[in-house]
Amino acid sequence: MSAAGASTPNDRQHYEISRRDLPLHCPLPDMSLWNSHPRVYLPIEQTGKAKCPYCGAEFTLVP
Repeated sequence: MSAAGASTPNDRQHYEISRRDLPLHCPLPDMSLWNSHPRVYLPIEQTGKAKCPYCGAEFTLVP
């Protein structure tokens, strides 16, 4: 059981990532893998944005 107000893995739909997180893949390392989809690599370098085709999570590349 989690504490009130505590976040759990996979509970967000938007993530900000930095260049040190590249290559970008979903699910991210801190997401629960037991209930996630297969790992998919997402091209984010050219546009700065990407959306996972499996779960709909959106990613933004920040400086």
